[in-house]
Amino acid sequence: MKDICGRIIKRVAFLLLIAPLTLNGQVLRDTTSLRLVKEGIGHIYNLQFNDAREVWRKLNLTYPGHPVTYVLRGMITYWENYPLIPSSPERASLENDLRNCITICEGKHNPADEAEFLLANLSARGLLLLFYSENNMNKEVVPLAISTYKYIRRSFEYTSVYSDFYFFTGLYNYYTEAYPEAYPAYKPVAFLFPRGDRLKGLNDLKRAAVNSILFKAEASSFLSVICLSFENNYEQAYAFSRYLHELYPSNLEYLSMFIRNLLLIKQYDEAEKHLILPETEGGNSFFRAQLTIYNGILQEKKYNNRKIAEQLYLKGITGMAPYGYFGNSYAAFGYFGLSRISKLNNDLNLSKSYLNKANELADFKEVNFN
Repeated sequence: MKDICGRIIKRVAFLLLIAPLTLNGQVLRDTTSLRLVKEGIGHIYNLQFNDAREVWRKLNLTYPGHPVTYVLRGMITYWENYPLIPSSPERASLENDLRNCITICEGKHNPADEAEFLLANLSARGLLLLFYSENNMNKEVVPLAISTYKYIRRSFEYTSVYSDFYFFTGLYNYYTEAYPEAYPAYKPVAFLFPRGDRLKGLNDLKRAAVNSILFKAEASSFLSVICLSFENNYEQAYAFSRYLHELYPSNLEYLSMFIRNLLLIKQYDEAEKHLILPETEGGNSFFRAQLTIYNGILQEKKYNNRKIAEQLYLKGITGMAPYGYFGNSYAAFGYFGLSRISKLNNDLNLSKSYLNKANELADFKEVNFN
């Protein structure tokens, strides 16, 4: 009898030990929770933060301390305070949530939950890397990127489990080939890593844009940027940004991307429709500065009104100043415009000065609306 009781106690203790591990890994395999995650993602990208927080609350009640809840709260912080810059008060909250997620994912858990924990880990790392790289925080980017590499390589093993992993395999396959081609200085570094596949990378990202749970928006955004900057295919960039805008119509950054691409393919009438509407609806100062520069492009290109365009460019550049590195690429559009206008006004020295400033700030010098 004593032995039986002992075995029962040990069995109960074992079940108590593994229960949290079993519970923690079921969010994306539980139909109700998966529906909530998808609903929460939609609210976040549509900037409906009260609704997103209510979804987070429900998930956290059912799965307290699960890494996915940390990722969701980090996403809410990132988008509610967009653009998040190093001096933002919310930076600490973002970093704490995402690093807590990473710590949990790299701790002990049920091996059956490996795919889910790997996905949460990569999600947290990806959002942290995005925040750091958008703000040119290289001291944070480099060590995090190095430690993330082994997890990205593991993601290739789990694409059949979650389509979200195609986001990471797509980025790896594409950028390991395209980036050294665009920036030859990185070719010696590229030799240290297994070769990618540019076309496969694009196809993987397309699969993630259609089928993933967490990375539908990010995959579409990267595809638009890739087509714009590396592939020099403005029509394809426009198509992906239109899909993104239609998917999340309330997202101001995706609207800005859509307007930019309309201007690049010279669809000025359509761009103007989208520029007029949000001006009356506010938005944050970062978004308003973007619109000001885009309106400058419209005045310059559609209406040939150089004076108004010049004023708008200068106003937009000033509006971008508080955002530092984050706003550089948009300010560059303004300086490219000022350079064109100065050249037409026969002020070649000023034109050259503006052009140098634009090239200094631009991520991709070819994307200049010339």
